[in-house]
Amino acid sequence: MFNTIAMTLKQGLQLLFSIVIISYALPATAQNKATSSIESWITNADRSALFVKQPTPIVFERQTKGRGLPIIIDDRQKFQTIDGFGFALTWGSTLHLHNMSPAARKAVMNEIFSVDTGAGVSYLRLTIGASDLNSFVYSYDDLPAGQTDPELKKFNLGHDYDHVIPVLKEILSINPQIKLMASPWSAPAWMKTNNNVRNGSLKPEYYNTYAQYFVKYIQAMKKEGITIDAITIQNEPLNAKNTPSMPMRDHEQATFIKQSLGPAFKAAGIATKIILFDHNLDRPDYPLSIMNDPEISDYVDGSAFHHYGGEISTMSLVHLARPDKNLYFTEQMVVEDPASTTINIATQVKRLVIGTMRNWSRNLILWNLAADKLNDPHTDNGGCSMCQGAITIDKDEVKRNIAYYTIAHASKFVRSGSVRISSTSPTDKALSLTNDEERPEVARATVIENSNVMPNVAFRTPDGKIVLIVANDGPGASSVKIQYKGMFASLPLKAGAVGSFVWKE
Repeated sequence: MFNTIAMTLKQGLQLLFSIVIISYALPATAQNKATSSIESWITNADRSALFVKQPTPIVFERQTKGRGLPIIIDDRQKFQTIDGFGFALTWGSTLHLHNMSPAARKAVMNEIFSVDTGAGVSYLRLTIGASDLNSFVYSYDDLPAGQTDPELKKFNLGHDYDHVIPVLKEILSINPQIKLMASPWSAPAWMKTNNNVRNGSLKPEYYNTYAQYFVKYIQAMKKEGITIDAITIQNEPLNAKNTPSMPMRDHEQATFIKQSLGPAFKAAGIATKIILFDHNLDRPDYPLSIMNDPEISDYVDGSAFHHYGGEISTMSLVHLARPDKNLYFTEQMVVEDPASTTINIATQVKRLVIGTMRNWSRNLILWNLAADKLNDPHTDNGGCSMCQGAITIDKDEVKRNIAYYTIAHASKFVRSGSVRISSTSPTDKALSLTNDEERPEVARATVIENSNVMPNVAFRTPDGKIVLIVANDGPGASSVKIQYKGMFASLPLKAGAVGSFVWKE
């Protein structure tokens, strides 16, 4: 009997006849070398398993079973390199961590950041000065009203020394390779048109001064043993409602990079990446219009997006227009009812992990790492009162929330330097080869418009492992059929569940 096999058309419709010939002509022992068994890490919607390793490995087989098309994983087709997965490390997050007892803090930080025994979180977004998840607003050069400091003689990391820097140093002792991005919510008030931490634009006469502000920040953090891999120029530059905030139109950001920030980084020998925009997916014109100037483009590594507006496919459109520049996903709040008996994990993994990775992002950062039971701290005029942490900290007690599990399903396995590889998408066309009912020796080929496989994304890690993340967003329990180098496996996954499946040849 000729078994049903399938492949997406984009993975090789031209290979149809060779597949048929090989399948008939070669004995099973000669077709494909065996692969190792598959480890499974599962989160179920009913919370019966929360990122739990399953005790029984799944074994690859030479024959496919049951109906339905498989997810075909092809590590010959490579896409973007991955920098990492993680959270924003706000001043408020570090406040809660720093106030824990040393033993409790060490335990939770190892659980989050350890590559060997924990979730292996590999990317953090820092705030340059205060964000709206602070109990008060500060910059690194705060002055009394009416005073200015154009030479930044009073620059100091200030309140970063309260909690941010001590906690960061502990994190780096656990995972020295973690990547750090930093973003400002506002320039110091004296540099702004309204002399206020909320709203108000950067005065053009302070463009060069503000560029040196970035340089001094990166250099000061470096002296503390903290390397800033990338900066965005302004968090949410089209949002004036946060405290702090600073609107910055595309032409303003373009001028600032071209005339001030780019030359300042070059003169100071700063290798930190400059990343554009850092706002919602409904405005791809903002970064694309800036990069349209070749002189500015030379300074810029890529563009960053949030998902509070627009469609995740926007990132692929930006990649289509500028495939030479990188894409980053830098913020999304993911919250749940603390009293809920279920967890909507499939929706979030599908939207964020699978969605961002399939649309060319090098990273995924959620907002934010830690808060208390009241979602504090936050500023009292434009601060986020509903921003639940990935973990909730109450003294030494820690509760893990949906954002924690969403990231853990990727961060533990998809290490920095991994590469996204091809896997069948639900909307891919597919090819099904089956036996003719009356003449079993004859194969029939059928083109299927939509494969309708479960949402998924696949990676190859630096140590040669394959990682497949699958979200069962359907109504029923199912076995996920996969095909890898001619071998087959069925991966059990309940309705609403997410699985991370890992194997090595």
